[in-house]
Amino acid sequence: MYAEPFTHPALFYRGDREYTAAVAGFVRDGLAVGEPVAVAVPGAKLELLRRELGPAAECVLMLDMTAEGRNPGRIIPAVLLDFADRHRDDRVRIVGEPIWPGRSDVEYPACAQHEALINVAFSGRPLTILCPYDADGLDPEVLREAELTHPVLCDADGERPSPRYAPHAVVEGHNRPLGDPADHVALRFDRGDLAGARALAADAAAGMGFTGDRLDDIRLVVAELGANSLDHGGGAGLLRVWREGDRLVCEVGDTGHITDLLAGRRPVAPHIAGSRGLLIVNLLSDLVRIHTRAGATVVRAYFDVPPAKV
Repeated sequence: MYAEPFTHPALFYRGDREYTAAVAGFVRDGLAVGEPVAVAVPGAKLELLRRELGPAAECVLMLDMTAEGRNPGRIIPAVLLDFADRHRDDRVRIVGEPIWPGRSDVEYPACAQHEALINVAFSGRPLTILCPYDADGLDPEVLREAELTHPVLCDADGERPSPRYAPHAVVEGHNRPLGDPADHVALRFDRGDLAGARALAADAAAGMGFTGDRLDDIRLVVAELGANSLDHGGGAGLLRVWREGDRLVCEVGDTGHITDLLAGRRPVAPHIAGSRGLLIVNLLSDLVRIHTRAGATVVRAYFDVPPAKV
């Protein structure tokens, strides 16, 4: 069905019956030829596929994308590459559904950029990643952008090349200024007061109910973003912290420019030297948004506020 070393089809489906038939068929075809298979889709769809696959589901790594991919920036390193790298001697087959009805407007640009960057991260590897799209439940603009991020399109009528395939246009199209928060606390920092930036974020987080390991995660994320500013962003930065709905937002801006499209999306072995700052930020945050250009970079890390204790 797919001839290239790496293939990345989008599946436009309508209704659960069409979804389960197409996705389960894709999974069974992989198992039949001995390919390792992983499925990372929202939890409700995961249960549909488990029922459809029956005992064959035991041969598949099944992941809830609403948890594993809550931050689209962690899907490539923590889900897709993690599975593919464990099976380097095999052709691998993955179902990944990072965009579903209910994703918020603030999340969607990161999702679209993720879909585009899959093509960069896996170019030349023996791998197929099938990405289902709910053609009834998603905005038509989302479906149009899927045609830009996927070289192959599939639906009930069959498979065809995407005439609009242009993933880099999607990466750059969503690389937009993020706007200013109305109500926030801020601190300009340099090498002398990075600890003050961590403390500012931690105090705000504690006031919103964060405790324990999650509070430590926020400290670490701000520390890593601050260290990136000191090392790569002109030696100083601006931290801004605020609450946005049910999320804490920690933003660090500086004068650097991120030119590596896969920065923060490559797993790094412990014995290999090099920066892991953005990777740590992607792994620990519930959402990450970035705007970068020559002379200015802003990184926003979002954390879901814990429910209030009764």
